[in-house]
Amino acid sequence: MTAADTAPRKTESPTGRSSGARAWIVTGLLVVFMMVNFADKSVFGLAADEIRADMGLSATEFGLANSAFFLLFSVAAATVGLLSDRVRPKWLLLTMAVLWSVAQTPAALGGGLAVLIGSRILLGAAEGPAFPVAQQAALSWFPNHRRNLPGALVTLGVTLGVITAAPGLTWVIHHHGWRAALWVVAAAGALWALLWAVLGAEGTYRTDTPETPSVDSAAKPAYRRILGSRTWIGTTAAYFTSYWCVALMLVWMPSYLRNGLGHSAAASGELVALPWAMGALVLLGQAALTGWLMRRGISSRWARGRVGRSLLLLGAAACLALPLVDGAGAKTALLVVGFGLGGAFPTVAVTTVAELAPPARRGGALGTMNATVTTAGLIAPAVVGSLVDSHGAAGYQTAVVLSGALLLLGALAAFTLIDPARDAARLDV
Repeated sequence: MTAADTAPRKTESPTGRSSGARAWIVTGLLVVFMMVNFADKSVFGLAADEIRADMGLSATEFGLANSAFFLLFSVAAATVGLLSDRVRPKWLLLTMAVLWSVAQTPAALGGGLAVLIGSRILLGAAEGPAFPVAQQAALSWFPNHRRNLPGALVTLGVTLGVITAAPGLTWVIHHHGWRAALWVVAAAGALWALLWAVLGAEGTYRTDTPETPSVDSAAKPAYRRILGSRTWIGTTAAYFTSYWCVALMLVWMPSYLRNGLGHSAAASGELVALPWAMGALVLLGQAALTGWLMRRGISSRWARGRVGRSLLLLGAAACLALPLVDGAGAKTALLVVGFGLGGAFPTVAVTTVAELAPPARRGGALGTMNATVTTAGLIAPAVVGSLVDSHGAAGYQTAVVLSGALLLLGALAAFTLIDPARDAARLDV
């Protein structure tokens, strides 16, 4: 790291043309960053049957192997989130991307279950901080009232990663084996790291830039006050239920489509992208609606909290209705709607906490939220694996109903607790 990297940069005003163009270039790179991140995560779900057959794993064992990915995921998210308040996100993101590629190689080269689990643990530790640090880097280019769109676009990278990866990786898995798919995602991570090393940067809304006033103790409330606020607790609880759905979409949805609903392997590879595609449309619609409401003076309690609550509520209704319909088509449609809406809360969560936490505490607040939320990824795959082993194909449907109940609780938390303007004002006292 050079002196130029650590010294305050004299950049143009955030409203300037050059700065505006750079903001969208960086945002675009961060969208691709999240695409690679979730392409990495989706490989095991797409190759679930092949991996289980190759290694002779039960559903419970496969679920536990996937849960191992999240063993250090949350710890890394919290640790690096706090570190990102002191170290430039550019270098944190570059380090993460390099480690992703390195982590794929042991399992890609061969080995048994122990190598597979070790590789996944390392990958999880490297990917844990990705989303909050990427959001922090993107939002540093925009003021609060303009953050909904870039925040949604970075989150959209999650969806695009699965949508674009699912058909291609499914083809690679079926024609060249699941280990070849690991080489593909490792190469994608290495290529992104090279581009980011050249083009990556943070924006003028970071705390260490001349455009940001120097922060005093009033602007640096203790983390315990932020994490103890009703808004942070409500946002994190709601986001946890949403991430539960994301974890199941990544790990078990391809198997449910094939083994529970009777779709072919090829059809499942295409259908698995539908809830992500729906989530993408919902994310963009939510960003547009939230931005429109806030520009007209509607409080973020309504523009973010109540809009997010509505997404979770509708997702819960679709999941809970699954046992009430017959036929693979109807169940697939409800599955797409329930998980597409239920998994669309991340942008609401990130922009809400970014509004709540002052800049000097934003990275830690986002990282700790992400660390708490992603424990859902540690629990959910193992729970579903146990349900499938004990109830057969019916276990998948039970898992969807359980997800609906959790989404309902998340909607309640969002409705009753989220009010970032109120709690941000209390932090200033």
